[in-house]
Amino acid sequence: MDNEKVYAMSFAKVYSLLAAKAEKKGRTIDEVNEIICWLTGYRTEEIEDARNSSVTYGSFFQNAPCPNPDRKAIKGVVCGIRVETIDEPLMQEIRYLDKLVDELAKGKSMDKILHR
Repeated sequence: MDNEKVYAMSFAKVYSLLAAKAEKKGRTIDEVNEIICWLTGYRTEEIEDARNSSVTYGSFFQNAPCPNPDRKAIKGVVCGIRVETIDEPLMQEIRYLDKLVDELAKGKSMDKILHR
């Protein structure tokens, strides 16, 4: 799937997929929201607002109020690509979230996921 298609996807649709992935592995929506808040600076209420609107996935990340500077420490592979080597900044932001939710689904503790 090309980047523009990913950016144009509904945030609500992608969020539901991420939440389902986490819940399938026994994790919670609250943990998914905590990860998103940590990564982007959105508050939980703002995530809910985005879920209930027509905001795109790309816009959600482009308008993130306070991207966490520690997100640059996120390393690893998502969909066969190392997140730290992704050249396109918006796609890198999106893949950071994918990587963190993958770690959540694999059973890592929130402290380790959020690199605290």
